[in-house]
Amino acid sequence: MSLSSEQIATLSKISTATITTVLLKKGLRNVWMRGTRPLHPGQKRLVGRAFTLRFVPAREDLATPESWSSPISTRTAIEAMPAGCIAVVDAMGVSDAGIFGDILCARMVKRGVTALITDGVVRDVEGVLGTNLPVWCNGYAAPPSVAGLTFVGWGEPIGCGGVAVFPNDIVVADQDGAVLIPQAQLDTILTEGPEQERMEAWIVNEVNNGAVLPGLYPMNAETKARYAASKK
Repeated sequence: MSLSSEQIATLSKISTATITTVLLKKGLRNVWMRGTRPLHPGQKRLVGRAFTLRFVPAREDLATPESWSSPISTRTAIEAMPAGCIAVVDAMGVSDAGIFGDILCARMVKRGVTALITDGVVRDVEGVLGTNLPVWCNGYAAPPSVAGLTFVGWGEPIGCGGVAVFPNDIVVADQDGAVLIPQAQLDTILTEGPEQERMEAWIVNEVNNGAVLPGLYPMNAETKARYAASKK
């Protein structure tokens, strides 16, 4: 299941801050993935369906360099990633073992992966940046993943940054981090997100013109009427 070009274009114009506001109004509070910061400042907003990967704590008999050749490995998982997806990796917030380095990220670029998002860290940071794969993560570290983690699978529900992520959920990432849009809420975001952006842009313009906040943000009846008139 892929997003249409029209859906991607619309979501690309909606900030993660706006998405969290719209979802909050629907009762969804926990959609921002903690620890997902842009590895390179200025990365543009990106949108894609989640391709999930999961690590568990390192176990010495499983977390070995030999495991990289296993059928259940990050290498095999990358070969299953569809073009346009966003790889979302549950690394349990571990910050002293890099889950992916430059070679794996380079392969993801070749496969057409949109971005990598994790609550863990990457390694070979200069090389990762050199691949031009957009990455949102919790930093970087020299040791490999097996120094602190065991890879156990892909394509299943995970927790990333304290957020439940299911395969094919929609992910939007920008300078504020990464947020999850449950599949059932996609149409809501596509409909209400652009209007929320328009309304807030109008409010900012009012503030820049000297308006005071009480009655403006949030809007009282008079302000709502002025805003409605501005759209005609």
